[in-house]
Amino acid sequence: MPIAAIDFGQKRIGLAITDGDGQGAYPLGMLERGSLKHDLDAIRSQFAERGVSRIVVGLPLNMDGSEGPSARAARAFAEHLGSATGLPVEMFDERLTSYEAEERLRGAAASRAAKKALRDAVAAAIILEGWLEKRRAQPNS
Repeated sequence: MPIAAIDFGQKRIGLAITDGDGQGAYPLGMLERGSLKHDLDAIRSQFAERGVSRIVVGLPLNMDGSEGPSARAARAFAEHLGSATGLPVEMFDERLTSYEAEERLRGAAASRAAKKALRDAVAAAIILEGWLEKRRAQPNS
């Protein structure tokens, strides 16, 4: 069953999903933030349609590993998401994923606005790639 990831931001939420066998991670799209209910309903709908079995939420730690307001907001959102979907939700360190997403999009043949819209979904895919890599390295986790 597919696994999904979320890059939770103040204005947008990036979404990504694994392929059917859970080997690759792909950008799924981006949601403009609305109310908590709106965000949860939209995500629940997207993931239910795709049979998602688990959700990974990016944890925006500070460079020194400490948690600031953004990390606390992501943790709170993850708790709400778990309750709303009934799915297991895990947090995963997302430091530098937005920077890496911008690097990946730099050579893309797309407008600046299109790249901005894609950045959050690509960041979610990078989060998911990191989570998958860690799981492969620790098969008993």
